[in-house]
Parts: sequence; C-alpha cells; structure tokens
Amino acid sequence: MLPPPVPSGPPPDVETRPAPEAILPAPTPVEPAAASPDRSATSMVPEPPAPGFVPRSDTIALVLPLQSGLYGRAAEAVKAGFLAAANAAGSAARVQVIGHGDDGVLPAFAAAADAGVALIVGPLTRDDLKTVLTFSPARPRMLALNQLDDGSPLPPEAYALALSVESDAALLARLARGEGVRTLASLTSDGPLQRRFRAAFASAWERSGGATTRDYRFDPNPDVLALLRRELAARPADAVLLCVPSGDAALAKSFLAPGPVYASSQVTDGLPLEMLRDLEGVRYVEIPWLADPDDPAFARLPRNRMGDAVLDRLYALGLDAFVIAELLSSPEPPARIELEGATGHLALARGGFFTRDGRIMMIRGGAPVLSSPRP
Repeated sequence: MLPPPVPSGPPPDVETRPAPEAILPAPTPVEPAAASPDRSATSMVPEPPAPGFVPRSDTIALVLPLQSGLYGRAAEAVKAGFLAAANAAGSAARVQVIGHGDDGVLPAFAAAADAGVALIVGPLTRDDLKTVLTFSPARPRMLALNQLDDGSPLPPEAYALALSVESDAALLARLARGEGVRTLASLTSDGPLQRRFRAAFASAWERSGGATTRDYRFDPNPDVLALLRRELAARPADAVLLCVPSGDAALAKSFLAPGPVYASSQVTDGLPLEMLRDLEGVRYVEIPWLADPDDPAFARLPRNRMGDAVLDRLYALGLDAFVIAELLSSPEPPARIELEGATGHLALARGGFFTRDGRIMMIRGGAPVLSSPRP
C-alpha cells in the first residue's frame, strides 16, 4: 500500500506547543500587572464596543509572556531584539516592558491601558491574541506579534506582524510557479507546524492556478519509503514539497527522485554541516537576518547570538517590531508602511496585517547560500 494521503482539512492549532517548534515568542516581566479577579478570560463576557482609546504619553508597552513556562524563552528573545533596536535608536526610555504568565494577558493589557501608553506591542501567541480581541475592546493601539487562525481582518487600531510559516509557504508557491513547476507532490509529517506549512502552500499554489498537489504522509519506515519511491517513479511530479522536521529531512530526501525540492525554513535547524550535504539542492525561505548577516542594513544593530535558529528569528522579529512600533505610535500612523526588515520585506496590507517575504536559500555544496542576490 502507498503512504496514506495527508488530510485536506486545516491543521490543528499549535498555540500550546513548546516554543522551539512553534514560531511563538514570550516576554519578561517588569512588574506583575495588577488586576481585579473579574478580568480573566474565563470570568468575563465580551464588553460592548467603547470609544477610541486616548493615550496620555508616547510610551510603547511591550507585552510578552515572559513568565510562561512554554513561551518564556521565546519571549525573552523577542524582548532582547526589541530593546536592542530601541537602544540603537536612542529610544529605550520610551519602552515599558510588561511581562505576564500563561493566563495573564488581559491584566497585562489593562496595566498598559491604565498607564496611558500610545501603543502596545503584543500579544505573542495566537490564543492570547484571540483573548485580547474578544475581551479587551477598549485598549490602546496594538501591534500583535502573531495572527489569527483564519486570517480575518483585524479591528481598527490593531495591526499584526508575524513569523508565520504561511508567509514562507506562499513565497515558495510563487517561486515554484515562476520556475515552471506544474505538477507537485508533497511529503508531510504529522507535526502541526508541518501540516500548517503544507496547507498554506497548497492554498497559495492552487490560488495561482497550480494543479492540486498529490499529498503523501511521511513515515520513517524504510519499507513505506520504498513504496513512496516507486509511486513517485511511476507518477513523477515536477517538484516535491518537503514538510518534515529537520531531523527527518535527509532521510526523506534520499527516497525522492532527482528534481526541485522546496521546504520550510526549519529544514536545516540544528543540523551539522555534514548532514546538509544530504539536502543538496533543497530550497527554502530564511529571514534576511540569518540568510545575509553581512547586509549593510544591519550594520548598526547588535548581533545577539541566541544559540538556536528559532530564537534568532524571534530576536529579529523584536528588531522589526520596534521599527514598526515607532511608526504606529505616532498620533496619526502612516497609511502606507514598507521596509526591508530583519525578518524580510515588510509591507502593510489590508486588514492591518504586515506581509513578509524572506530570502530564498538553497543548499549548494553542502552549505546554505542565497539563491538570489539582495533585492
């Protein structure tokens, strides 16, 4: 039998997964936010819409889950990048950091509102974003660091900048179409992040006119992989989308026929150089901060090596979040924002979202290299 097809429905949430696999961050507290017991998400009902919030200062509040067991390290990375950018701009005095635990996002937002800040940067996780949008309608202007599951527009005075696999998948789908790929097979593991990546790629691929992908479930059993190899030989595709963790990528690729292979940004995470040789030719998306560290645009920003690619990306997210926060915290934020950031080419789109295009990378000669020159 062939490996069973990957289900076509949307992949499950990843908001409760540990930080290293999810692209989700969390901050460190300044002071625990004081709040009355009835401000928790479980005890409140949605409040009616309130008049627009009027700030009393130009302070930017960075609200992160710094006290969370799951997201604390990720939040610390975002905070480090945000403060590094603020210090480089000479604006550190404008920043107030408010940390919270797993269930403390509403009291943290309330503390920022009580302080009369001009802008809140946060929340970091999808669950916290849903909570804030539901239970805290009267709040300062907000730059969320994640996005809603369904991609629905944000309410007025709310923006979102996210390190989402959906952005990377859409960019790779455009690349594949531009390179003349017409038929495509995908090999996907059971991890929620990999399933989200495949679903986002398939959606972008089909919207651009690509034929429906043939989807296969990754199983490390050599007998199952041998069946997959025979199937792909009998029904060849122009290219393969590899949606597996980095630890399984070399094994999976060894059973694929020669040809273009596209993968998520996590495909090389934690791999020693000798294993990268097994991924020769694989193309993926990486943030400019890691893809092109010598870019002169980053010369004035301090490099804080976090010791982990996921945390390095979150540090870069903090860098970009500060740059955008300075623009959004003005009394009349600009209607058009577009810049080359540490996480990619960023542009404000409809619905309050910032689109993000990273850099295309390729494994060549056993090392990651830029597939195209700087824009």
